[in-house]
Amino acid sequence: MTHFPQPHPSRRAARVQLGSSVLAAIRLEDGRRTKAKLQSISVTGGLLQMQHPLTDGCFVELAFQTQSGPVHGMAEILGATRRTAEGIFQPFRFVALEDDDHRRLRSSVDHVADRGLLGLKSSVFMVPRTI
Repeated sequence: MTHFPQPHPSRRAARVQLGSSVLAAIRLEDGRRTKAKLQSISVTGGLLQMQHPLTDGCFVELAFQTQSGPVHGMAEILGATRRTAEGIFQPFRFVALEDDDHRRLRSSVDHVADRGLLGLKSSVFMVPRTI
């Protein structure tokens, strides 16, 4: 069964800052592929660092690896937020995740958030295999 992440109207989903340590594989609607670094992630979306911006509103397949297993889902690309020497920062929101992918994502985000409260570093997120 497919999960359609819905933001809670009065409570923002917990975000985990990853600091460019996690690669994400992206497949565009036209079949082209690109890579990005995950800057932050939550169960409803995240922030990508990439060399070239993607079109605001386009839908992509996004995959990355966590300690709980791979996460693969559909996401909508949102407007780029800023440019730096390292690239463009562009947010996205998940629009569809299979139940297992949602479970793995929630487990990994919760694990990193819990460890972050303790001041510990975590290697829950890892480099993905290609889509």
